[in-house]
Amino acid sequence: MLNNTPKSRFAGILLVLGILLIAANLRATFTGIAPVLEQIINHFGLSASQAGFLTTLPLIAFAVVSPMAATLAKKQGLERTLFVALLFILAGVAARVINTSAMLFVGTAIIGVGIAIANVLLPSLIKRDFPAKVALMTSAYVLTMGVVSGGFSTLVFPLSQLNGLGWQLALGSSAIITLASIIVWMSQLSKHTKPASIDQHTDTSKSVWRYLLAWQITLLLGLNSFLNYIIITWLPSILIETGQSATQAGAYHGAFQIATALPGLILIPLLAKLKDQSVLSFILAMLSALSALGLLYMPNFAFVWTLMLGFCSGACFILGLSFISLRTDDSQQAASLSGMSQSVGYLLAAIGPMLAGALHTTTGSWSAPLWLCAIAGVLCALCGLGSGKNTTLAKSAN
Repeated sequence: MLNNTPKSRFAGILLVLGILLIAANLRATFTGIAPVLEQIINHFGLSASQAGFLTTLPLIAFAVVSPMAATLAKKQGLERTLFVALLFILAGVAARVINTSAMLFVGTAIIGVGIAIANVLLPSLIKRDFPAKVALMTSAYVLTMGVVSGGFSTLVFPLSQLNGLGWQLALGSSAIITLASIIVWMSQLSKHTKPASIDQHTDTSKSVWRYLLAWQITLLLGLNSFLNYIIITWLPSILIETGQSATQAGAYHGAFQIATALPGLILIPLLAKLKDQSVLSFILAMLSALSALGLLYMPNFAFVWTLMLGFCSGACFILGLSFISLRTDDSQQAASLSGMSQSVGYLLAAIGPMLAGALHTTTGSWSAPLWLCAIAGVLCALCGLGSGKNTTLAKSAN
């Protein structure tokens, strides 16, 4: 495989900084909608179904676009394709500032396209340029993603109230991060523009869709995303129904997202010591299931359950992303598995909030949606037992 190690310390710092800045764009730009969703509904007179579609639109874009990202990277190179992804995100953020409901939906969809491309290609980039530090780099970018999205969710509602700024400019403020990312990433456009060559001794011609291990990783990420996005979308509503204020519910929503990033601090040293992550994956997913039921049956401890749910689902996400690199045989296969897992995963994630909302409308209670989260957590745990084994796709087939 080609040696893509940066030639200088400064170049290496720029590459890591660029990766972390890209990660900072991958959640905040669409999860920040939830705390100001009521303002958006009132501003445009949206129906409940339209509001639900708005929150799941990026997830649908993820499912549709993810399989195309690896092919695009083969033609244009990872760095240039990631640069295009940032341009999509910036264009989408700008479109949402325009005061029409049509541009709100169009902008959100464009943001989804950009995030989908970057979501797929970052694990491949890490596999290629940091093969000995997969767990470290994956944890670092997930930590960045969670902290930025959690902080933005906490601040977006107060920011919308500041001097009559409004929800549009509050959401649009995320463009500052995107612009910074574009500026820093421009330094990569002349480097590594060809995807890494494939080891001729490794058989990666077989489609990743034909491996059982690939499906275990895919469903681990997909079921975890199913649970995670139900909570991201409906946690404020669940908490308000139990007596929390809108401001407090928004703060909890932000805390949940920050908690999803914290496992990176623990998993960095742990993954380096654990060659087999089956038991760890199983335990974390089961704790996610128990935390969802805790929100239902012990709401007085909602903050504890929120933090635990965020921590465990975030840990499963980090493990799943790490498995994309650890269980594949080269960077091209990693990009293909990333596209597969994120396509299926975000399709499940898109279904989750809509299904949970429909169950709440039908039953008038959050019991069924939270039980749905618990069941997803148990199934995720079972997939973790398989995907956590110390092997690769090629070896697993033998």
